[in-house]
Amino acid sequence: MPVFVYGTLRPGGRHHTRLLRGRTDHEEPARLPGAALYEGPGFPYAVEEPGGEVHGHLIAPRAADYGELLAGLDALEGYTPGEPATFYERCARVVLCADGRAVRAWVYFAAEPVARGLRAGGT
Repeated sequence: MPVFVYGTLRPGGRHHTRLLRGRTDHEEPARLPGAALYEGPGFPYAVEEPGGEVHGHLIAPRAADYGELLAGLDALEGYTPGEPATFYERCARVVLCADGRAVRAWVYFAAEPVARGLRAGGT
């Protein structure tokens, strides 16, 4: 499954160069409906929000690099499946490509305790 990225993982971002460059088959602009982008401490966070939209990129990792790449993204985002004390959650959502295609992709959302704090503080 591809990954929807925003913030520092987008092409040209500091983490894209380190983690993604040369390890993808395809990258294209996309948008995530039903979410908003919040500037949190140190990093941007996507938060599920009806009526919102986050712009980013859809990244299709090379098959040979998929497991290692996803593990690297999980580590960057501080995400461990089933771990309650995490900043992000990795969820499958539908994103929309520039040509109108709807594609199911992994998205890193702010974990709910983080999202509550971000909503309270505003974007």
